[in-house]
Amino acid sequence: MNDTTTLTAPAAIGHFGPAAVERGDDLRARLFRAAGYYGPVLALYGVLKLIGFCVFMYLLDSAGDFREKDPRFGGGAHAWDVLASWDGWWYQQIAAHGYDPALVPVPGAKGLITLEGNSAAFFPLYPAAMRMVSEGTGLGLYGAGMLVSVVASFVAALGIYAVAARFGGRRGGLAAAGLWAVWPGSGMEWSAYSESLYVALAVWACHAVMNDRWLTAGVLTFAAGLNRPTAVALVAAVTVAALMALHRRQEDFARPWIATAIAPLGVVGYLLWVGNRMGDLGGYFTLQTGAWAHTFDYGEHTGNVLTSVAVGRFDYLFAFPVEDTIAVGAVLLAALLIPLLIRLRPPAVLVIYTVLTIALVMGSQQIFGNVSRYLLPAFPLFIPLAVKLRGVGLPTLFTLLGITAVASGSYAGYALFELGVP
Repeated sequence: MNDTTTLTAPAAIGHFGPAAVERGDDLRARLFRAAGYYGPVLALYGVLKLIGFCVFMYLLDSAGDFREKDPRFGGGAHAWDVLASWDGWWYQQIAAHGYDPALVPVPGAKGLITLEGNSAAFFPLYPAAMRMVSEGTGLGLYGAGMLVSVVASFVAALGIYAVAARFGGRRGGLAAAGLWAVWPGSGMEWSAYSESLYVALAVWACHAVMNDRWLTAGVLTFAAGLNRPTAVALVAAVTVAALMALHRRQEDFARPWIATAIAPLGVVGYLLWVGNRMGDLGGYFTLQTGAWAHTFDYGEHTGNVLTSVAVGRFDYLFAFPVEDTIAVGAVLLAALLIPLLIRLRPPAVLVIYTVLTIALVMGSQQIFGNVSRYLLPAFPLFIPLAVKLRGVGLPTLFTLLGITAVASGSYAGYALFELGVP
């Protein structure tokens, strides 16, 4: 028995010990390399967001208007409570109580709003993640929602870096991640809203398409479709890219086809579920129109706002002068950047996704001030600016982004939550 042990022990050590140590060393080495490569991206994004966030909180506290507002509508006991008001309140209700889709008329209503608001207007992935994190960590729904958003915002920053680096190298990728932190509407990234989670899914889905990882792209697009209705732009982009890939080559045709089959299931499945529960297959759109006056009008409302603001008038539907002026600036910026993006000849998935996202936003009747928030997912717009900024020295780049981060506390945070309706 002792002889057997003496003979087999060295073999066992040789099989499990050194090999395991070597594998462990290799894993640590990869982690160190990843930290060295991606660490600056996360640090830059985190510092810029923290600057803007602190300015936002300072402005909230110093103005103090939130103390006199309803906690549902931009108010609360503390400045940070504002981050979970408006849509954030609805997401918490869904996480706590689930859905009860219904079309309930407002008695005697004859104007734009004829139906009572219902949580079915808000897609399920973000509140589901909020509840899961809450149950897994012991955090309240507010804390869980903030954790999901903050972590997702860093994941999105990495994805934006990875996509932009294909065009502008490492420095261009850094600039793009920095722009994600300070873009108009970026105040939503660290709040109880679904934007960060959606952008994280969308950017990595596009990245997967760019690297021919079709199953990954299909699954991520499916998940994005459970998060926001504008995911139809991503579904279309992935589908067209898959069909183009099939046209270019005959081999490995199964995966692009599977991606096109999986991609629309999230958004279509949720809309059909809501419609079935309401007894009206178009019930989601009826709810959006009747309860929130949000409908696709082919740009009529947008045109009215742009022409009114151009002459200093704010007598249109849902007017919020400061918020709307910022939104007009975001629209003009997007219009300038689209030709520059196309000039770079990016993959079709990026162009289609960006153009359709902008078309959906600009073609809708809604609170126009939210346009800066709704355009936030159009991350490929960062790429032309990032490419231009790659020639700037790092100290200058960090200074420019830092100054913009300070300003973002106002134009991307305070203006949305307190000077308008996010």
